[in-house]
Amino acid sequence: MNEYQKAKVDIVAVAKAAKVSPSTVSRSFNHPDLVNPVTRKKISKAVQKLGYLRNRAAQTMHGKRSGTIGLVVPTINHAIFAEVIQAFSVSIDKAGFSLLLASHGYDLDREYAMVRKLLEHRVDGVALVGLQHSDATLRLIQQQQTPALAIWNYAEDSPLPCVGADNRQAGRMAAQHLLDLGHRRIGLIFPDPNGNDRAQNRLAAAHQALAAAGVTVPEDHETQAPYSLSQAKQAARTLLSGPERPTALLCGNDVIAQGALYAAQSLGLRVPDQLSIIGIGDFKGSADVEPGLTTIRIPAESIGQLAGTKFTDYITSDDADPFRIQCDVDCIIRGTTAAVV
Repeated sequence: MNEYQKAKVDIVAVAKAAKVSPSTVSRSFNHPDLVNPVTRKKISKAVQKLGYLRNRAAQTMHGKRSGTIGLVVPTINHAIFAEVIQAFSVSIDKAGFSLLLASHGYDLDREYAMVRKLLEHRVDGVALVGLQHSDATLRLIQQQQTPALAIWNYAEDSPLPCVGADNRQAGRMAAQHLLDLGHRRIGLIFPDPNGNDRAQNRLAAAHQALAAAGVTVPEDHETQAPYSLSQAKQAARTLLSGPERPTALLCGNDVIAQGALYAAQSLGLRVPDQLSIIGIGDFKGSADVEPGLTTIRIPAESIGQLAGTKFTDYITSDDADPFRIQCDVDCIIRGTTAAVV
C-alpha cells in the first residue's frame, strides 16, 4: 500500500477488513462496552494493519466529543504529582478519554495560557491542580462552558467541582503530631506560598495549631525551600546551624523533609534522637529513606482514580450535578519523629 492509499484509509476500509459494518466500527470506538470483545479484537487488528487514525478534529467540528481531557499541573519535574497524574490518566482511559498534559511552573498567568491552548484543542474537559486560579482562567472556563475540575485540594465552597484532601487538616495534623511528642522548639520549612494554595493552607493551619498550644516560631526558625532536595538540604542546614536549634522540623512536603533529613545527617545530628522531622504527602520513596519518613499521607492514587471516574461521568452525563469530594488524610508514623528528650 503506497503513502497515498494509507492517507485514504477510512472507517469503511476498516469495516471491510474486519468484516463488520461501519457502524460497528464506530460503536467500538465510541461505546466499546456495547461491542462484543471478539468483534472489538477483529476491529483492533484491522485498525493496526491499515494504520487507520480517527479524525478527531472533524468529529469536534461536527459537535462530537474530542475524546480528550486536559490536565494542567504545577510541575512535572518531581514525583509530587506523578501518582495522581498516573491514576487520573488510567481512570479516564477506561472511559475512552486520552490525557493532554501541561505544566505552568507555579505561575498562574502561565496556567491561564496553558488552559487557553487546551481549550483551543477542543478538549472535552480541563482539570486543574488546587483551588487557587486567576480570575482570567476561571472566567475563560465559564465563558467556554467547558467542564472543569480541581484535583488535589478540597474545600466545601470550591468554585469548581473538586476531588482532593483538606490541606489545612494536613498542616494541622503535622503540627499536632510534633506537639503531642512534647516538641515546642519547632522549625518550619515550606515552599513559597505565592500561587500555591496547598502550601498556603498547610502553613496557615500549622501556625494556628502551634499558636493554640502557646508555641511561637522565631523568625530564624522559619524558611522557604522549593521542590528540590539539594535546595531543601541547604535551607535546612542554614536553619539548623543557628544558636538555638529546633528539636523538630515541620516540612511542607516530603521532598523538603527528605532534604532536611540529609541536612541533619550531614551535620552529624541523630534523627529522631536529636531532631524530629515530619513531612506531608507520603510520596513514593518516603518509606524507604533511612530512617523512614514520618509524614501526613495525601492519598494521591485514590484522588487521581476517583477524580477521573467522577469527571468522565460529569462530562458524559447530561444531568450530572457538580461534586465536591474530600479524601481523608492520615498521619503515618515512621522513624523520623520521637518524643522530645
